[in-house]
Amino acid sequence: MLYELRTYSAMPGRLPDLNKRFAEITMGFFKKHGIQMVGFWTNEIGGSSDQLLYILAYESLADREKKWAGFMSDSERLAKFAETEKNGPLVRRLTTQILRPTAYSPMQ
Repeated sequence: MLYELRTYSAMPGRLPDLNKRFAEITMGFFKKHGIQMVGFWTNEIGGSSDQLLYILAYESLADREKKWAGFMSDSERLAKFAETEKNGPLVRRLTTQILRPTAYSPMQ
């Protein structure tokens, strides 16, 4: 199993809108495209208060590429995301890391 840690830094004042998009739109499209969600977080202590962090899981890099290709090209998703950004972009910066568990990690 591989895990992808994604960190979104929201535009000023837009974290509530970004969280709403994930809750009402993004998660449905993740399910549609078979993208396994591990969890979603915001910073309680430490880190920036404008961030949404989440982890996705994949069988392999090829599995990730296939699923993201479908997600990114989904015309319905593109239209819904565009609607959420009619007052400007929600995300200022995105970072992503692909993580492979160590042999001793409880989460494999």
